[in-house]
Amino acid sequence: MRIGMIGAGFVSQNLAALAIARGHEVMLSNSRDPKTLFSAGATLGCRTGTAEEAAAFGDVVLVAVPLTAFDALPAPALAGKVVMDANNYYPQRDGQIGELDDHTETTSERLARHLPGARIVKAFNAIRAVELPRDAKAAGEAGRRALPIAGDDAEAKRVVMELTDELGYEPFDAGGLAESWRFERAKPAYCAALDRDGLKVALAAAERDVEVPDGSWRP
Repeated sequence: MRIGMIGAGFVSQNLAALAIARGHEVMLSNSRDPKTLFSAGATLGCRTGTAEEAAAFGDVVLVAVPLTAFDALPAPALAGKVVMDANNYYPQRDGQIGELDDHTETTSERLARHLPGARIVKAFNAIRAVELPRDAKAAGEAGRRALPIAGDDAEAKRVVMELTDELGYEPFDAGGLAESWRFERAKPAYCAALDRDGLKVALAAAERDVEVPDGSWRP
């Protein structure tokens, strides 16, 4: 599979390493000149390019950027693509966003508005970047961590769930994009290292207007 990545932070680079180790092709991009990714590309063994090139390259495209960068995403190039949304809302970085503050919208629904025609699947947002290589385990291995996935397009969600499984995590179908708030920042399932049964309990325990203490998901 070809995986394009828009955003070249730690989440993208660690996912790229997992994917490349399993035989996938990856193109990494950021908001600057691809030359700024020369070292990352050489270290990972992946291609680098512009966001438009990464979108065109990928059978699946990961978007992992600040929410303020949504306007700059190459919407035409992403139309029809399976887009994995690994974004989280941090007001101290993204500024206050009314629809997210008053819980009338999820980050994935917001991304979908910016990318009409893209097949959005919420994935890989509920795990810390440093944990991605550390916690990955093969299917059937004891203590395998489960990750929540949400989407409205059943086929796109199937593709992402299969990729999640291949990259070392137990995929858990958490419903549609409107339900993805259950594993956004400051919810019980956010960045919690849980197996399938534990994740199911944490998702069910989430309340839309109740947040866990800020930073409690960090060890």
